Amino acid sequence: MLEVSSSLATRDIFKALDVKDFRWLWIGNLGSSFGMNMQIIARGWMIYTLTSSALDLAWVTLSFMVPTNAFSLWGGVVADRWPKKRIIVFAQMLNSIATAIMALIIFRNHATFWDFIWFGFFNGTVLALSMPARQAFVPELIPERLIFTAMALNTTSWNLSRILGPALAGFLIAWTAGGDTSSTHGVGIVFFVISSLYLVSAITMLMVSKTGLIKRSDEQNAMKDMADGLKYVWKNPPIFGLILLSIVPFVFGMPINTLLPAFNQDILGGGPDDLGLLMSAMGIGAIVGSLMLAATGDLKNKATWLIATCVGWGAFTVAFGMATSTLFAAAMVGCIGWISAWNMSLNRGLLQMQVEAGMRGRIMSIDMMSHGLMPLGVIPIAFIAEQYSVAIALMVSGAIFMAVVVIMAFVSTSVRRVDENLEEPVLEGN
Repeated sequence: MLEVSSSLATRDIFKALDVKDFRWLWIGNLGSSFGMNMQIIARGWMIYTLTSSALDLAWVTLSFMVPTNAFSLWGGVVADRWPKKRIIVFAQMLNSIATAIMALIIFRNHATFWDFIWFGFFNGTVLALSMPARQAFVPELIPERLIFTAMALNTTSWNLSRILGPALAGFLIAWTAGGDTSSTHGVGIVFFVISSLYLVSAITMLMVSKTGLIKRSDEQNAMKDMADGLKYVWKNPPIFGLILLSIVPFVFGMPINTLLPAFNQDILGGGPDDLGLLMSAMGIGAIVGSLMLAATGDLKNKATWLIATCVGWGAFTVAFGMATSTLFAAAMVGCIGWISAWNMSLNRGLLQMQVEAGMRGRIMSIDMMSHGLMPLGVIPIAFIAEQYSVAIALMVSGAIFMAVVVIMAFVSTSVRRVDENLEEPVLEGN
């Protein structure tokens, strides 16, 4: 059985940040996370202003998620074949340039729904090809005993950006609009800020001294490498169960992120600052959830907790759909942030414990590919929102989420065994 010593669960963040290379990676992650979360607000506000359609919000999300799903396996192969530092720097430079171009289009008042479609597709492709490298780079930069601390810090940087990023974006849009809700000037400013953050992320990565280990050669068959990763997941029940419990939340738990602008405007009658408040509440809850999990690193019965937090996530989504005031909605979305961070951090921690180092890039890409399945839930839920209301759509989403997880817990042995460490992980084709 795999044994994890108590020193591996250390939460000494100062020791982790003392590692220079990891510190630069963490700062870069923070910058890009801020950019992504600010973009969610700016993009959502702009699209709903242009079209007043919840379904169009879903299509823009789809344009981002389809390439994430289609190219993530290639990203895993890329992470194992080329220096991870170069991959990350190149990706962030591309994102910076593309975002600056989009900002110029918005400033010239030429932005259309289709501009956000091509921009989303480009962003999703770059993310798919670079994110596995970013995730797999962490264990190569930090001592093994600090690996869980490093994972917690990365989660914290993302959740911190969920608090401050949306609030900053919403404030900039509202302030520069000067009360004119049809103004796009503020959205253009936000996109310029996002472009600068991606540039900062690229520059900080240049400060990392290590380039990243190469675990596969160019001469090896890329398709075979991808097939080996899929076989690895299939042959290891705990890993397969963790992937399943990652897919379901993204399909039925994440539509709330896409439909939040519509819910804020149609149900609550809020503006961009209220939308920023709701997103920030979700981020605050997420920080609390991740810190609570970090404080209980020796948590027993992790499989039970993972399933329970999925069910709770669905229940809070139903409760949010019933909200009629911004205060109650903020409380419920905060609870969603709390329990979703707990759930995803627990899932990722178990996944890192189960996967051997030589497969990390490809398994991270498979896990990321599961996130690309989000449109399977977003599109039908958005359709319900169009036909009935956003509130009903979110209640349906939460109810289906709970039902699917409970059924899986009863019928899938893999789901019930996600906290079972394997003595010798099975790997074919390597």
